[in-house]
Amino acid sequence: MKPLTKVPSRTPSTMLTRMLTRPSMTALTKPAMKSLLRANAIAALFVASTAQAQVEVKAAWVRATVPHQMGTGAFMQLTAAKDTKLVAASSTLTPVVEIHEMRLQDNVMKMRQVDAVELPAGRTVDFEPGGYHVMLMELKEQVKEGSTVPLTLMFEDSKGQRESVVVEAPVRALNAHHRSGGHGSMGHK
Repeated sequence: MKPLTKVPSRTPSTMLTRMLTRPSMTALTKPAMKSLLRANAIAALFVASTAQAQVEVKAAWVRATVPHQMGTGAFMQLTAAKDTKLVAASSTLTPVVEIHEMRLQDNVMKMRQVDAVELPAGRTVDFEPGGYHVMLMELKEQVKEGSTVPLTLMFEDSKGQRESVVVEAPVRALNAHHRSGGHGSMGHK
């Protein structure tokens, strides 16, 4: 029986280290070595940037609450680079976070939980008072203006691949409305 031999690691950093410590590479000048390391760092940044979120989250905010209020809403604008959907949300503020929609039905405004919100490629979907929003429920403490609320948004693309985006949403006053016009621009047809 042959003895087991250790297979060398093939991670980029170990391969670079091995390459730089070869006798043929030790003759590199300091400027050449810096250029090689800079090129490696740029390549690593490029790889990291391609793995970044495919959904842009803008203008996120949470409505402040009064003492003992049990729920509030989070609002934002979501733009996906490719067809995607928001499928879940969570927060360290509360264990109960749901995606909701308010809709005018038979001349009555009704709020309901939705399983997902479709985000068509390149089109901004507004989460605003009177429309889609992320509902933070069973609050244990007052959410005060000027603080921030951490939100984790879970997205799923058409292939079923999931990706999460973390947002720090500032808390606005109780009477705050979405900057695009508040309730007057609900986007319902």
